[in-house]
Amino acid sequence: MKDVTDLIARVLIACIFLFEAYDSMKFFKSTKELMTSYGITWQQDLLLTGAIILLLLGGILVLVGYRSGLGAVLLLLYWIPVTFIVHSWWNDPIEIQRAESIAFMKNIAIIGGLLMIFVNGSGRYSVKRLFATTKV
Repeated sequence: MKDVTDLIARVLIACIFLFEAYDSMKFFKSTKELMTSYGITWQQDLLLTGAIILLLLGGILVLVGYRSGLGAVLLLLYWIPVTFIVHSWWNDPIEIQRAESIAFMKNIAIIGGLLMIFVNGSGRYSVKRLFATTKV
């Protein structure tokens, strides 16, 4: 049961990041405008392209279970700064503090899930395990 749960958890957490990459690519221009509204004006194209690469590469590695620890680290390199920049509820007006604090805590929980993947690896059902057990 643990192995199936590991697989389901990896798939679900990878979906968040792969969708984020897709959304950032599809709405590249509006994502840059959103970055400007958060005060990120330095090298927007480079930062956004780098973020998309981190999201895609990390999401795929976690999804397939090959080098999932590396994938989790790549995703953390993106997710931690974004969490503290976008959901800085302590800087927001009182009217939106509650909603932003909930979103902040959700992102903290996702960080916890990525740390669990980093520490525990990909589990039994993964491409890494398939390569290790297949005789060529």
